[in-house]
Amino acid sequence: MLARGTEMLANALVAHSAVPAFATYNLEMVQAVTAAAEQTDRPVIMLAGASHFHHAGRSALISLALQAAHTSTAPVGVHLDHSRDLAEIEECTKAGYSSVMVDGSHLPFEDNIALTRAAVAIARPAGVWVEAELGAVSGDEDVSTDATPPQTMTHPVEAAEFVERTGVDALAVAVGNVHGLTSTPMYLDLQRLAAIQSAVPIPLVLHGASGLPHQQLSAAIDCGVAKVNINTELRQAYLAVVQKVLPEVLSTHDSVVLRRAGREAVTNAAVRSIHALTGNL
Repeated sequence: MLARGTEMLANALVAHSAVPAFATYNLEMVQAVTAAAEQTDRPVIMLAGASHFHHAGRSALISLALQAAHTSTAPVGVHLDHSRDLAEIEECTKAGYSSVMVDGSHLPFEDNIALTRAAVAIARPAGVWVEAELGAVSGDEDVSTDATPPQTMTHPVEAAEFVERTGVDALAVAVGNVHGLTSTPMYLDLQRLAAIQSAVPIPLVLHGASGLPHQQLSAAIDCGVAKVNINTELRQAYLAVVQKVLPEVLSTHDSVVLRRAGREAVTNAAVRSIHALTGNL
């Protein structure tokens, strides 16, 4: 079923857990994320967003994601991730997305507020909740490069003003997290994260959690993180099984076997992430 509203985030906060939000790029990944939600009977969010459209095409991925969510036996939200385009936000809102993320993190503070307010004005009347980002999470969400620590972290006082003036439903923060993997361990500024939690009345979102020690992730959840975006782990699982299976299928040209193996690997990776974020719930 398509999960609308912020109830799943509110429930996660109460349960000291987080909702996993999985990046999807094609049919197999959409199916894998849905299967993981059904196997674990846990709510998930499917990221069918701006950068993912570059691969699958906007209308095609929108249709795949929404169809999978509507027919799933588990609660599945469909989320537009990292959009800087108000027209794109409007299109996904009209298509039936449950949530959108407007990314003005690259803009000056006042411009970020203006863009975010415009996105809220588009989405809110349709019952679509809005996530925004304050602070800069470095790295590329689609390519696991050796990202460096963010230069601009989220300031608690600015976060409070930003949330009050924009009316967003969730806030993605920069507290030492980066997109993709790094050659050296990354550590979150948990003191800053706790201060942000105290300053804002809405759930927090963590992008770039790949490679974080489990203790760091658990501590972030205790500091109000109710949604964690997951991408690299799924791509790693898919590519690893492709590398393993490809030599076996080259002689038969059986690409279906390859795609099926990739889907199963992504499902298993998503299940592991769900368990890591929800514990024994």
